[in-house]
Amino acid sequence: QVQLVESGGGLVQPGGSLRLSCAASGSISSINAMGWYRQAPGKQRELVAASTSERSVNYTDSVKGRFTISRDNAKNTLYLQMNSLKPEDTAVYYCNAEVTLKYSFRNLEVWGQGTLVTVSS
Repeated sequence: QVQLVESGGGLVQPGGSLRLSCAASGSISSINAMGWYRQAPGKQRELVAASTSERSVNYTDSVKGRFTISRDNAKNTLYLQMNSLKPEDTAVYYCNAEVTLKYSFRNLEVWGQGTLVTVSS
């Protein structure tokens, strides 16, 4: 079994900052890609930022220059530093990973449970 556990969400005022963390655990041989998605009320889930195994990163246009994705491979942990937050960033943020399992070497896509980010004055 593989689990992703997110933390770091909460209530913040416009212009403020938050740092999300996503820790992967379980029977993991390697993590091929990790990313952050978000889903606002009444909207579809969208990709916010992603980091591939080749260390390339990409961001959705609305967060470029404000959000930074990073990985600590030794800790199997993904981060999302969010600065200059806006009310439209309010959403549940989900961590996603594609991992290769130990022993079977089968690839598996895993989702975290989500963490709520609310940007409001």
